[in-house]
Amino acid sequence: MDGLLILPSLLPELALAICGMALLVIGVLSKANVFALVSYVAVALFAAVGVLVFLAPTCEIYGGLFVTTDFTRFADVLVLVGAGAALVLSLDYNVREDIARFEFPVLVVFAVLGMFFMISAGDLMTLYLGFELQSLAMYICAAIARDSLRSTEAGLKYFVLGALASGLLVYGISLVYGFAGTTDFVDLAKTLSGTPGYGTVIGIVFVLVGLAFKISAAPFHMWTPDVYEGAPTPVTALFGTAPKVAAMALLISVMLGPFGHVVGQWQALIEILSVISMCLGCLAAIGQKNIKRLMAYSSIGHMGYALIGLAAGTVAGVQGTLIYLSIYIVMSLGVFACIIAMRRKGIAIETIADLAGLSTQRPGFAAALAVLMWAMAGIPPLSGFFGKLYVFSAAVSAGLTPLAVIGVLTTVVAAFYYLRVIKVMYFDAGTPDFDKSAIGVRLVMTVAALATALFVFMPGPVVAAAADAAKALMG
Repeated sequence: MDGLLILPSLLPELALAICGMALLVIGVLSKANVFALVSYVAVALFAAVGVLVFLAPTCEIYGGLFVTTDFTRFADVLVLVGAGAALVLSLDYNVREDIARFEFPVLVVFAVLGMFFMISAGDLMTLYLGFELQSLAMYICAAIARDSLRSTEAGLKYFVLGALASGLLVYGISLVYGFAGTTDFVDLAKTLSGTPGYGTVIGIVFVLVGLAFKISAAPFHMWTPDVYEGAPTPVTALFGTAPKVAAMALLISVMLGPFGHVVGQWQALIEILSVISMCLGCLAAIGQKNIKRLMAYSSIGHMGYALIGLAAGTVAGVQGTLIYLSIYIVMSLGVFACIIAMRRKGIAIETIADLAGLSTQRPGFAAALAVLMWAMAGIPPLSGFFGKLYVFSAAVSAGLTPLAVIGVLTTVVAAFYYLRVIKVMYFDAGTPDFDKSAIGVRLVMTVAALATALFVFMPGPVVAAAADAAKALMG
């Protein structure tokens, strides 16, 4: 029976791997620049893989190395949305910046493949292989603008710190294996159902640190501001969405799966990571003048809020985190579409002050960015408010009221720098004179703004899907 389920269960991953290699061959053999063609095919591939994800049966294959559940489906779809939108945003941007290389969409395809294996990992070794596959692709994406010093610096910093995180992760895995005698999630859960040894707990901490790097949780956020600022903006949009979802989904499945019986050993660490991330995110962004660096610190804060659900360690907590990630991805993609649209006479603009007067010259652009900033601040009735509401409610229900209170307080402080962007657009005098943006950029911007504004009228599907995913993981 296991053999009969292998092919249907692996169809999404097989499609990504085979098509990724085919696109690589096409790009190498073609004499013309096929960046646009490969990008369009990659976006279509992600749409097709999204369908295959829903068709894949719920099962465990290869002796539990690879697992498919409603939880993995939910996270896979979020990854596909983030990666697909990032490719759409790159179409015009990469051409304008003279980095229209076919390797970029191919790298994104292989990065998504690695994320899929991370999310569906049922063993620490599968976890690490997926982790490394997506990391290696992301390192190159960060430095894809090889003639730009900023992009090269971003790629180098991400590589060095990412290698350190990978080393910590594999060291943690080796400790867990050495003291528990297995890397299988199910066997680990049985082994840790008793009293774990100190070596196992230390290994769990190292695994947690390695994954915390990927979601840029403070104090393991050092790479985030420089990489966000230096990498090409579509790459930054990718970094801020798909890899964070994959890493957060992996963190949830690992901590509440094989390490779920020792929640008392790591819950306090998650709470500390959450508090530091929220505080750093709300305070460090206040003085930022570059909007990409502002979004970097904003992402650190948002990951702190998402960690509240994990700290709760309940079905409601997991559901709240998944809802929060869904909302955050849409908001983030919309904001980065607006950042890409900030272009004057062919030159990309990243300074917040350059948005002055945008409401008079480009009212639609200003309205979309204002909606997204309000949502990022968590102001009702926009979607960002509901994301925070779900994780705060889960924390209170789990007896973590102080954590929820800190979340509310940091939200109030963070609202300052989000509302400052709106103030600059609507109340400061200026003439942005931005160029007309590409249709793909306007499409992502519009869809994100509308989804953010109208979420209050249609939360049911996302909430229900997140509830099923949480029950599948915790059930």
